[in-house]
Amino acid sequence: MDAKKLTEFQAQLQVLAAQITEAEQKSADERAPVELDQQMVGRLSRMDALQVQAMAKETSRRRTAELKRIEAALTRLKEGEFGYCLECGEEIAVRRLELDPAAPLCINCASGR
Repeated sequence: MDAKKLTEFQAQLQVLAAQITEAEQKSADERAPVELDQQMVGRLSRMDALQVQAMAKETSRRRTAELKRIEAALTRLKEGEFGYCLECGEEIAVRRLELDPAAPLCINCASGR
């Protein structure tokens, strides 16, 4: 893979990481503990708040996992290992990397072949 394409992938990964980090910071309030004071909100409102909190925590977990994938891809870029499958060592198709620059596996290994 040429240096220009690698630079493009690096920039794309950095933008994705920044977007995930920003979204994570913006949603911090949704993950905060829910008030259980019956005088302030009714039971259904608390249940709604707990559901929103649970969904926000799951979204946060997924963002964290995606951020780890991106960081791993950036590490592979620095080490000269980017674009090669972690399972079989074959080159990952550029088209696949264009769709998901953090993809660690070629299509064959990802599909379990």
